[in-house]
Amino acid sequence: MAKDEKDERTKAPADRAAGKAPAPASSRRDIEAFLDKVKAVPAAPAGRGRLIFALDATMSRQPTWDAACRLQGEMFSEAGRVGGLDVQLVYYRGFGECRASRWVSDTRALRDLMTAIDCRGGLTQIGKVLAHARRETQKRRVQAMVFVGDALEEPIDALAARAGELGILGLPVFVFQEGHDPEVEKGYREIARLSGGAYARFNQNAAAELAELLRAVAVFAAGGRKALAARKGASAQLLLGQIR
Repeated sequence: MAKDEKDERTKAPADRAAGKAPAPASSRRDIEAFLDKVKAVPAAPAGRGRLIFALDATMSRQPTWDAACRLQGEMFSEAGRVGGLDVQLVYYRGFGECRASRWVSDTRALRDLMTAIDCRGGLTQIGKVLAHARRETQKRRVQAMVFVGDALEEPIDALAARAGELGILGLPVFVFQEGHDPEVEKGYREIARLSGGAYARFNQNAAAELAELLRAVAVFAAGGRKALAARKGASAQLLLGQIR
């Protein structure tokens, strides 16, 4: 494999397999930087918002799958309190398997969908996820997408082009990285930047801060600026102060 091609393909960190200590949790400075980057996100219109929740369900994610299920449950419950949010679950795993659920408004229905999924070995399919998000928002406006993953095994230039298309359509991607691989981080940050979204680290040690961020994103997608203004909490206020 040529060096340039190899540089474009990055894989999940081997920390878990090697028994190394987990990556440090996101600091408050990281959280504030994440929220600061959301300033270009347009406010949601009146009515129900729509959010795509995309997940890497390959085998390396198995140790934190339960944590992801719990965090998304908290996020959707918070959004439901401010006027409603329709959510679609998208995940990839195995050999070329990339699936999308129906759009649901019932938090319990989405929780049941997630708990029925088991992680399987395979390569990343982020390009398929971004292409799917583009098709969905072309049919009907999607306010935001959350992606949680730990690897990037696709050419970054192709992913950057698709992320840029989402940015033009006004669909920001909020990217959460599990692990501390610097090449994966570089690619994830580029996806977030080009789509008009933001990047943060996903770590079980930072579960409370991540839940706070996810709830703020969900509230914004469901009800826009007014919903955030009515909600107490540091993340909501920081997010509100950055949105144009």
